[in-house]
Parts: sequence; C-alpha cells; structure tokens
Amino acid sequence: MSMTTHGGRRSQAERDAITVEIGYALFSAAFAAAVVFGAVAGPALLFDLPDTLSRVLLRTGAVLAPVLFAARVISVLMRFRRPPQPSHPGRTNPDS
Repeated sequence: MSMTTHGGRRSQAERDAITVEIGYALFSAAFAAAVVFGAVAGPALLFDLPDTLSRVLLRTGAVLAPVLFAARVISVLMRFRRPPQPSHPGRTNPDS
C-alpha cells in the first residue's frame, strides 16, 4: 500500500478502499466455498447414498471449502496490492 506524506499514514480514502476490498474478499470467498461445499457434499445431504460414499463426499466438501476460502481471500487481496513505485519519481521514460 502506498504511504502518504502525512508521517507515513494512509489517507481515509486508502483506508476505505482497503476495508471494501477486505469485505469483498471475505464475501466472495465465503460464497465460493459454500457453492463448492454444496456441489460436492450436497448429493450426500439430499439423497440416500451408501454410507461410505456419503462420508467421502462430506469430508471432501469439508476439506475443499476452507482451502478454497483461503485461496480466494489471498488471491483477491494480492491482486489489490498496488505495483511498486518507480525508483525515480517524476520520470516517465526509463532511459531518462
């Protein structure tokens, strides 16, 4: 995140943008995890399947959902990071 000239503090707009991005990351990750859990474990909850298959589907869904949640949160927050500042502020041409 970029720092402002006010003693290294972030501006209110930057803090608001970070808050919104964190909220988006958490919401979209929870939604994606719920969809995957429902798709994998749903048949075990809706249909009368053999016990072994039911347990495998439920456990697979229970493992995949948190893994997907974490991966989604990390990918959204990493994408939000800004590219590093140029080493020579004000210069637009790398040869200048």
